[in-house]
Amino acid sequence: MSSLTTSRELPTELPANAGRAAAGIAIVLVAQLMIVLDATVVNVALPRIDADLSFGPAALSWVLNAYTLAFGGLLLLGGRLGDVFGRLRAFQVGLAIFTVASALGGLAQTPGQLVATRALQGVGAALAAPSVLALLTTSAPDEAARNRAFALFGAVSSGGASIGLILGGLLTDVGSWRWTLFINVPLGLVVLLLVGRFVDETPRRTGRFDLVGAASATVGAVSIVWALIGAPEHGWGSVRTIGGFVLGAALLLLLARTETRHPHPMVQPHLVRNRRRVGALATMALLIGANLSMFFLVVQYMQVVLGFGPLATGFAFLPFSLGIFGMSRITPRLITRVGPRAMLLTATTALAVGYTWLSTAGIDGTYLGTVFGPMLIAGLATGLAFMPLTVTVLAGVEPEHAGSASGLLQTTQQLGSAVGVAVIVSVYAAGAVPGQFVPGLQAALLTSAGFATLALLVTATVLRTPRAQVEELVTEPDPELVADAA
Repeated sequence: MSSLTTSRELPTELPANAGRAAAGIAIVLVAQLMIVLDATVVNVALPRIDADLSFGPAALSWVLNAYTLAFGGLLLLGGRLGDVFGRLRAFQVGLAIFTVASALGGLAQTPGQLVATRALQGVGAALAAPSVLALLTTSAPDEAARNRAFALFGAVSSGGASIGLILGGLLTDVGSWRWTLFINVPLGLVVLLLVGRFVDETPRRTGRFDLVGAASATVGAVSIVWALIGAPEHGWGSVRTIGGFVLGAALLLLLARTETRHPHPMVQPHLVRNRRRVGALATMALLIGANLSMFFLVVQYMQVVLGFGPLATGFAFLPFSLGIFGMSRITPRLITRVGPRAMLLTATTALAVGYTWLSTAGIDGTYLGTVFGPMLIAGLATGLAFMPLTVTVLAGVEPEHAGSASGLLQTTQQLGSAVGVAVIVSVYAAGAVPGQFVPGLQAALLTSAGFATLALLVTATVLRTPRAQVEELVTEPDPELVADAA
């Protein structure tokens, strides 16, 4: 009897379009991997880029920030463009821009050219990335295939940073830093040639674009980062620095005013009126900013001071990545037992301790004695913090606004990264000595520890998610929403 029941419950054949759907999902995931990789693949190559193009200690951060600012500032507009013109079309246009920009970046001969092409890559990523989940959903022939696609999306998104560090090191060691950009060109061309055959277009929605909001968000963030990075050289009281801050603040005020009046705002105003949600977004920005700043500084420390090659540097970051991966396996059980706030208090405290320890790195430091321990702590703490922050941001969000909330979370991550790196680079440059890397390093890493401490204070005073909301979101999650937040 049981065998008969089992035979009736199990499908006897695959859906008619299963092969085409699987190919479509694989093609879209390759593009997602490209976008995720590009946030870290050039990290390991930064010392070689600096030596080749003569950036300088502060200006070098624009290789990272140009990408994250354009990506984060235009991400919500990219999602809106996909809604109106179709997700497949937005994906294709964005990936085409990304691929062309990668080729131009690999050919760059000056710092300005490389920064400009990195910004153009961010524009392409902002158009393509919001469409990935929608295309995975429409490509899957049934619910089981859709859930597998979401699981693969999560694996690609979480593992992409580690792969990017190792791949960047390998390409730089074997060839040149330019291949960290050139590698996107053949992959992008293959995806563009195949995606239209295996992936269907999504339904379009009518509506208007919040162009003023998109422009004010992006230019405002760029202005603030520009002022922060240039402050040590030009002075905190200089016209350039003060003018950058004033322009940035004015544009962010314009953004706030626009979002409350536009019929189709990029950010639903009621989402940022919730005290806990804003606190969680601030905590996420602080943690991401601290971590990316660590990446920027420690990559150079290991190559300039410890004498690691690019590939060895990529592998040296594995404790961080494995810490995140290992902790993420147990956070779903922890969150139902102790709640998000206790997890975040533990994570932010551990991160502050880890970066304070890392600030002792000096000219006589070693990898095992100076870097390994703090990096492992940072990875475990980040893995412990990510899910409770996501749950807190999404708790109580109506289904029709779930996409806007998850987009806001992703935007916060990108902009938090850019601003965090700008602050740390500004602190580092203030104490830098030409021809030496270590001076200024301690103050910069203590600033990262300060970010974590500030995140701890925000968690202690602001983040108090009602238990009922946490249990509802954790026990009955929307798969698409959870994947989107990843």
